[in-house]
Amino acid sequence: MAKDEILSFFVQAANHHDFSTDITLHVNGTLVTGTIVSAASYFSSLRDSISEENDVAKQLKEALQQAKESADKRQGDVEYIHLKNMVAYLAENKTTPSDTELLWRGKISEVDGFFLGRMTDQE
Repeated sequence: MAKDEILSFFVQAANHHDFSTDITLHVNGTLVTGTIVSAASYFSSLRDSISEENDVAKQLKEALQQAKESADKRQGDVEYIHLKNMVAYLAENKTTPSDTELLWRGKISEVDGFFLGRMTDQE
């Protein structure tokens, strides 16, 4: 599946120019809404969310730090989009249950469509 070049442009702007915007993605029948962040920011936030209490956690944090450093250096084509404060709207308007801010990573080539802006619950 081909990926959307405009969406790729937004991701490159986030990765290389500290750009961030709210966006809603249509992915395989699910709406995913959140704020675009750079890959480096995503890996950094994910690393910071892990408590360093054992050897496995330490190894995970080190791997995520390496991924962040690699993302900082990466130029050119992008394959993934990263969101913070993500909410997914599933069937029947049900959202992802969470008490925390969720991070999300998805393949750009799997996104069916998007619009700028964030969906919110209408009550």
